Amino acid sequence: MSEILFDEVPSLDLADFTSGDEGRRAQFVQQLGDAYQNIGFIALKNHGLSDDLTERLYAAVKKFFALPDDVKQKYENPELAGQRGYVGKGREKAKGFNTGDLKEFYHVGQDLNGIPDSDPIKAEYPANIWPSEVPELEEVTLEAYRKLEAAGKQVLRAIALHLGLEENYFDEKVKYGNSILRPIHYFPIEDPDKVPADAVRAAEHGDINLITLLMGASADGLQVLRRDGQWIPITALPEQVIVNVGDMLARLTNNKLKSTIHRVVNPPRELMNTSRFSIPFFMHPRSEMDLTCLESCIDERNPKAYPDATAGEYLNERLVELGLKKA
Repeated sequence: MSEILFDEVPSLDLADFTSGDEGRRAQFVQQLGDAYQNIGFIALKNHGLSDDLTERLYAAVKKFFALPDDVKQKYENPELAGQRGYVGKGREKAKGFNTGDLKEFYHVGQDLNGIPDSDPIKAEYPANIWPSEVPELEEVTLEAYRKLEAAGKQVLRAIALHLGLEENYFDEKVKYGNSILRPIHYFPIEDPDKVPADAVRAAEHGDINLITLLMGASADGLQVLRRDGQWIPITALPEQVIVNVGDMLARLTNNKLKSTIHRVVNPPRELMNTSRFSIPFFMHPRSEMDLTCLESCIDERNPKAYPDATAGEYLNERLVELGLKKA
């Protein structure tokens, strides 16, 4: 891998990997591996989301977040630790931070109707929560969920090849996995002087999951901490999604693949009264997946950095740190 400092996130085309052309596939795997060992982020096109689906999704999401706070709060269930439905303003805080982020969001998980009764994982998941005021939200979010999950499976196959594993290494581990689609509203701040001085849209953090596929990184604000300590802005073209390594994948690979710290900074003061929307898809495995560091990623220069844990155990630990679940 070339030791370079990226000034921008590398752009890749998923069609290269799915083309059936061995040369294009090999190049995709090489470029993906270089990016994930260095900066941990790529911009990806041909991910399966159509312009029509994207427009319908954002229209439904904006319609929900425009509802009065007391209406939205009907769909917030603290007993679910934020796993499904609405999570209110300032509820989530990044690891190591006491101030809540300037955002609200909505969580959509696996559609229980799509999981066979014979699979014990079905009993682990709560049912999705759907707002009666925006009936179209159900169909469009579940459609986007399926498209992003399919794209994520292809990226994980390329990652497996990069790591010298069987191409389908992750397939069963993410089948009916605990993935979450999270429409986020970074809400307007009418009076910036009335919020805590250290409050930001999303404080610096690493994602918990295997990989994240992010829609809506075309607006300013997302920044990634490069290995030399510089924060660099991340933007994507309208036809791209941003795909980054999460902590579970970094843990599995003993930090060979980088779960890079990132944040969403506040806009200039004169734009604080404007909204920003983004929709990440957090791709999680099944709870029983073993995250023990791969032996191939451990050597004298890189001793084992993490204790053994399952994905479910690690997720529970992080939800407590985020303030979404009590210890």
